[in-house]
Amino acid sequence: MLHYPKIPGSQNCPSGSCIAFEKYDGSNLHWDWDRDFGWHSFGTRRDAFNLTDEGIALFKKRHAHLAQSVDLFYSTLAAKLAAIFTQHPCYTTFQSAKVFTEFLGPNSFAGLHKPDDSKELRLFDVWIEPSGMIGPEQFVADFGSLPIPRIVYRGKLTGRFSDEVRNGKYGTMEGVVCKGGTGGDDLWMVKIKTNAYMERLKKAFADRWEDYWE
Repeated sequence: MLHYPKIPGSQNCPSGSCIAFEKYDGSNLHWDWDRDFGWHSFGTRRDAFNLTDEGIALFKKRHAHLAQSVDLFYSTLAAKLAAIFTQHPCYTTFQSAKVFTEFLGPNSFAGLHKPDDSKELRLFDVWIEPSGMIGPEQFVADFGSLPIPRIVYRGKLTGRFSDEVRNGKYGTMEGVVCKGGTGGDDLWMVKIKTNAYMERLKKAFADRWEDYWE
């Protein structure tokens, strides 16, 4: 099961207003919450584990490079997110949610992390049952007090903006994710990566660099 959809590249970008968030070079993790059971499962983009001692131990065995993420989640995000879900009037009626974070350190690259680096989690999306992923404006308004990705740009998604991202104008190491629409089926997302990141991928992975591109 794929817990987070693949974001398309910048080819055939939709037109319209968007928020562009910095795209961090880390590992995508999901955390599952239920109104009756609280935080009960988590995992990578492609797997899931129970948030129990046994499940956490199995996760750390299979994903040793992500072992610090569980303690980070509980120390920085878990209680604050649960408070929003139980107290914010927009969220008091739904039963379950899934939140998505990027796990990274200062030297993370292409999903690899240095063991001795300090790590952080950035909350970048929230999915609500049954309405789906919330829109970017609501995400910023309701969760902007938490560590979310830096907002790089607000406005119309244009070819000029894409070129500026690629040429490094906004100081992003990997690039941006542009999100538009109101959420659910109306939400759209595209990613735009920098030319500098492309060169770094070519140097690291040679003929396989496109596996890590858009």
